[in-house]
Amino acid sequence: MKLVKSLLLGSAAGLIAVGGAQAADLPVKAKAVEYVKICSLYGAGFYYMPGTDTCIKFGGYVRADAWVLGGDYGFRQGANQGSNNRLTNYWGSRARMDLTIDTRTATEYGVVRTYADMVFTWDTTSVTNSNPSTISTGSASLGLYHAFIQFAGFTFGRTVSIFDAPWQSYPAGGPDTIPGGSNHVTGVNQVAYTADFGQGITASIALDDETTSAGGNSNLWNLSGATAANMITGVYGNNDWGGTRVPDIVGAVRVDQAWGLAQLSVAAHNMHAAYYGATEPTGHPGDKWGWAIQGSLSIKNIPTGPGDSINLQAVYTDGASRYNFQSLFPQTFFMYSGSGIGAYQSLGIAGIADGVFVTGSGIETVKSWGVRGGYTHNWTPNWASAIYGGYGALQYGSGGKAAICANMVGLLGLTGACNPDFNFAVIGVNTVWTPVKNLAFTADVNWSRLDQKFSGTIASPGLASAAKPAALYEMKDQDSVTLLLRAQRNF
Repeated sequence: MKLVKSLLLGSAAGLIAVGGAQAADLPVKAKAVEYVKICSLYGAGFYYMPGTDTCIKFGGYVRADAWVLGGDYGFRQGANQGSNNRLTNYWGSRARMDLTIDTRTATEYGVVRTYADMVFTWDTTSVTNSNPSTISTGSASLGLYHAFIQFAGFTFGRTVSIFDAPWQSYPAGGPDTIPGGSNHVTGVNQVAYTADFGQGITASIALDDETTSAGGNSNLWNLSGATAANMITGVYGNNDWGGTRVPDIVGAVRVDQAWGLAQLSVAAHNMHAAYYGATEPTGHPGDKWGWAIQGSLSIKNIPTGPGDSINLQAVYTDGASRYNFQSLFPQTFFMYSGSGIGAYQSLGIAGIADGVFVTGSGIETVKSWGVRGGYTHNWTPNWASAIYGGYGALQYGSGGKAAICANMVGLLGLTGACNPDFNFAVIGVNTVWTPVKNLAFTADVNWSRLDQKFSGTIASPGLASAAKPAALYEMKDQDSVTLLLRAQRNF
């Protein structure tokens, strides 16, 4: 027993000695963990980046759309939707994820801010041509809507234009194709400066690179290059832009207060053509300036209910059509439907341009005007409905009309009245259900109408992309109805 006791005591003493040695090897005090701290300077969702005085916020949304007849927030036009045949999608879908990154740092010059907005999208495929057909392959597409730096009143980079109303082209929701004002919701590269006079009064000036907007510049057509194949798609000549020489010069004055908002915007737009022909010796027209002016008005908290609002705007352009038929509106399109006069089918076409010319002449500007508006009513904190609409008109000058009509008769054998002017209208309603915060389900139905001014018939050479044969077609106004169903979760 004495031997066993001695062994146990010895083992215990050895373990204590080893444990003491290991304990002596541990640091006296563990290093403090650097936790991410909340930054309350710029609103909810901001955190200090560890080890810096810069605050950062991540946000965005995930969206699922399903549409019937028209397209994802558009109207039935072009190939294949405007074909109105077996190539046409009667329904489709879109899945989209949007990610925003917002950083802010307080400095002696004020807050330095950076902001980026990246969008990832997967759309329904489309079909053009027949036997063999051409099918667009499904793939994810990447968009960069915003990427800018703000410092001491200046903005450098890509974001919405200061010309735009705050609601872009969505006065109360609605499709991407409402005319009646500008829309750079997907951004335009720019340098801008905003002066803040207090009480919600600001004035801004900017240099915008309109070629970087979603659709770029509108058309600048040499009408001498028209072909029958192009004219039946609304393309009245060769698009003849030269290099960019001068950015769009934009200014805006805004009053933004508790009652609502009022804004006046102006823009100057340079038209710089290339050459009459393919080479320098063919000559070219001189540069010409276009311009646009827009007024916007928002009235908040109207008597119909808390949170209700009315948004209105009106625009006039002369040589700057993108500020009315905006960046997401197609600049040329066609729409087919039935005919009641014995022709194969009916056709409506529209072509939008900043200016037109023929070989040897100067640029003649194209004029347009438009209005849009919307009213939103909140039935309860979880339910809201809206009605919206827009109307745009475009007119060519006398020289442009004469050249286009000569081509319509000479190339297509137009038998009736000839006038390339057109009007376009959209009206729609929607209802939004928000069962919980930042989760919304939307049902939106809208009707679009192309009021074109051609009449009679044309002898079309056919359009392979739309599977249309060479035949006699009636020139006729066209309509489109679209239903959109959307689920969106913001974060």
